[in-house]
Amino acid sequence: MLTKILFLLHIPPPIHGSSIVGKSIVDSKKINEAYNCRFINLLVSKTVNETGKGGLIKSFRFIKSWFTLLLELLKQKPQLCYFALTASGFAFFKDVLLVILLRIFRIKTVYHLHNKGFSVNAKNRVYSLLYKFVFKNSDVIILSDLLYADIKSFVAENKIHICANGIPDLVYSSQFIVNSEEKMNEIVLDKEISSINFKLSTIKLLFLSNLIESKGIYILLEACKILDKRNVNFNCSLIGGEGDISAKQLNEKIKELGLETKVNYVGKKYGVEKNSYWQNADVFVFPTYYNYECFPLVLLEAMQYSLPVISTFEGGIPDVVEDDVTGFLVQQKDVQALADKLETLIHNPELRKQMGEAGRRKYEEEFTIEKFEDNMINILNACL
Repeated sequence: MLTKILFLLHIPPPIHGSSIVGKSIVDSKKINEAYNCRFINLLVSKTVNETGKGGLIKSFRFIKSWFTLLLELLKQKPQLCYFALTASGFAFFKDVLLVILLRIFRIKTVYHLHNKGFSVNAKNRVYSLLYKFVFKNSDVIILSDLLYADIKSFVAENKIHICANGIPDLVYSSQFIVNSEEKMNEIVLDKEISSINFKLSTIKLLFLSNLIESKGIYILLEACKILDKRNVNFNCSLIGGEGDISAKQLNEKIKELGLETKVNYVGKKYGVEKNSYWQNADVFVFPTYYNYECFPLVLLEAMQYSLPVISTFEGGIPDVVEDDVTGFLVQQKDVQALADKLETLIHNPELRKQMGEAGRRKYEEEFTIEKFEDNMINILNACL
């Protein structure tokens, strides 16, 4: 008889890593065949527009999900419960209630952390006491060993499991490409032609994230201004939905810096349209200084498309982007360093190609969805 595992997930709208990973687990044939899996969606927002808002219908969904959970614990008696633990805010206090319920039923738990901030929040006595309670005797999955320091005070090293995120290979996905081999050859050929004629062609930079200031979008604009003053030939596309920066504010900033002909905000892009920007890009730039940055999936997407990546020393990013191998890492908010690394890649087509190919190899070796599934099954077996 297969082991019963209850997965408490936050399934799409996929605006966070935990949502995307949750859907990957639900859709995984490997994981579903390895265990008797039961899934409960704890996310009460069914659309992106509902996220962060209250309402009667969301309250009803919340009560319904808890009632479903209670019935599941009574009837199925799972041997292990998996869920993504939040570090702070209202969501964390809901998680504490979940932990209390699971402890009452004596269900073994494993937490999957997609955020950080535990060490900072622990300065608050209430958070510190709750963290000690929540993490007691529980296994914890983190995305990178670099993130262990954030919970070191609460979790013993022998309770830690490392599982890097993985994503499907969109480059070869039939959803976008009919003849993947032929198309991939075209992409490689286009990049090689671009490299040969780099003095005549315009190198395309790409930034993809919601318009959140701490994701480094203004830092990137300042670096683009420096490149423009140096008469460097480039074009930069910015993709993402509005966050704490509106589209109007962003376009005003672009105009203020005199970058209208160099930088273009194109809004949200999905599916084939988004895929097209990935295929046509030469360099991916993500100069984040977001305090809770852990393991940005967008970096894995860039590596799928053989793009060199420029990012920062934040969270688990150094485990994704190997400095001077698959791209460059710069200090946070260092506009000058970012501009210098961008110029280096713009003027060195062979280096772009070399780093892009190294990134693609690293993705294939470490960050595929198949690798994620195998790692997850090994970890769940170890927890049991």
